[in-house]
Amino acid sequence: MKKTAWSRLFLGGIILAALAFPSAALAHCPLCTAGAGLAALGAYWLGINGLTVGLLIGAFAVALGLWLGRMIAKKYLPGQNNLIAVFSWLTTVLPLQTLLSDYTSIFINWSGSYGSWLNRTYLINLFLVGGIIGAILVYLAPRFSRFLSCRRGKTIPFQSMIITFALLLLASLVTQLVF
Repeated sequence: MKKTAWSRLFLGGIILAALAFPSAALAHCPLCTAGAGLAALGAYWLGINGLTVGLLIGAFAVALGLWLGRMIAKKYLPGQNNLIAVFSWLTTVLPLQTLLSDYTSIFINWSGSYGSWLNRTYLINLFLVGGIIGAILVYLAPRFSRFLSCRRGKTIPFQSMIITFALLLLASLVTQLVF
């Protein structure tokens, strides 16, 4: 077998082992984290645009950070889980930005000569924008789930996970089809 086939087999074995031995179900569990990571990896292999891949990788990074933050029993800082999520996002998305970046430009011609603030071409890193959007969606999904639970008075099994994946799927479809 080729080296890439062995690495894919090894990665698949690790993911299956993580899914086979889950711990207690939390808002950001290993299943959510692995699902977001696999979705980003699959999107990259399929040639999906940089905005969508960034969205999925940003979501993966924040889900991983929130999950790891819940594993630390003692709280050393206020907002420790959020700081761990931000650190996870920074150490995941920013290094991958050089490998998976996709750029677009916006020309603004409102006033003044070219080169002034209101008459210039701005370059936008779609991967980074997608990473920010994905992070926000995963961070807000449990809050949205709690809002629905309070409003309806009950929950459905795996409600938080369903909402997280539905938001990511909807945002991915919009970013892929619009951009």
